[in-house]
Amino acid sequence: MSMTAYALLFTLAAIGISETAYLIRKRVASERPVCPIGGGCEMVLTSKYNKMFAVHNDVLGLLFYFLAGTLSALLVIGVAPNGLWSFVLELSVSASSVLSLVFVYLQWRVIKAWCFWCVMSAVTIWLMAIIIGVSVLL
Repeated sequence: MSMTAYALLFTLAAIGISETAYLIRKRVASERPVCPIGGGCEMVLTSKYNKMFAVHNDVLGLLFYFLAGTLSALLVIGVAPNGLWSFVLELSVSASSVLSLVFVYLQWRVIKAWCFWCVMSAVTIWLMAIIIGVSVLL
């Protein structure tokens, strides 16, 4: 992949960190997040699907974005082993893309409410996957 692709991935990871940090801050303070579009944020964020393995999804998202940002930064500055960092980045983005599909499905068909922040996070991850896919094909 090109340095431009890694820089874009780093930028998207920073956006994801901002999204998830906001949700974590609101949850810890027991405050409702602002839901700019629709009104289902609270319903989604307090549903029984808000945790995996007893860990809140926002925390798992923050960890993913931190990992993706760190790996992208390591690849931009050329810290070896580049092949390993690239593989781990591609694998984590792929797994997160699939998981995002599951979460979007849950919002759509099970919870029947939409969380703006959750959808934005899914779009952020899918953009990361598209960047990786296009870079691999070129």
